[in-house]
Amino acid sequence: MKTITIEGQLRTGLGKGATRQLRSQGQVPGVIYGGAKEINFSAPAAAFKTLVYTPDFQFAEVKLNGDSYRCIMKDLQFDKINDHLIHIDLMELVEDKKVIATIPLKFTGAPVGVKEGGKLHIKMKALKVKTLPKYLRENIDVNIDNLELNGNIRVEDIKVEHYEILNSPRIPIASVRLTRELKQEEAAAPVAGAVAAVPGAAPAAGAAAPAAAPEKGGAPAGKKEK
Repeated sequence: MKTITIEGQLRTGLGKGATRQLRSQGQVPGVIYGGAKEINFSAPAAAFKTLVYTPDFQFAEVKLNGDSYRCIMKDLQFDKINDHLIHIDLMELVEDKKVIATIPLKFTGAPVGVKEGGKLHIKMKALKVKTLPKYLRENIDVNIDNLELNGNIRVEDIKVEHYEILNSPRIPIASVRLTRELKQEEAAAPVAGAVAAVPGAAPAAGAAAPAAAPEKGGAPAGKKEK
């Protein structure tokens, strides 16, 4: 799995004034949790770009004053006005200590329901899991070949060894639904069949009625009696 290296320095000043000064210098303050102690640090904003601005799940190797910490992202804070990163929380990975992580889903295959005219709807892009650091991976594979028309794949259908999935089990992850065109075709077919099947049914709107037979001794249509 990909690892992003971030080089920074330990923070000594922790007040609001010190934090504002760091940000004015293009630094982002952060905290590393989960290890033997909580570590306050800062690093250049540019160092976090490949870790933060991506859908990929990655490790972060944070180097501070000669020490190195292997981490994953825990939380981010952005400026409400300019959307710049202003704070980051990281979780240090300890070999025998389980962590909670959000792992992206990777959908593979071609749903049978799409081949029958349906449309695939992806409803979740990641799952929250609890596991040991050694089992962390870039993504969770979800095969959707057998997903039928009007069918769903739910959280409870995903089974990954060594993973405790924390999302609600009944939440749909992916589904195949009827397209608008297919709905219209299915709605029209029974109506047309029902009209054709009823003997003596009234003609469809707009259709010409059959001409009435002339009465016995009456004048043919289009001619007047003299």
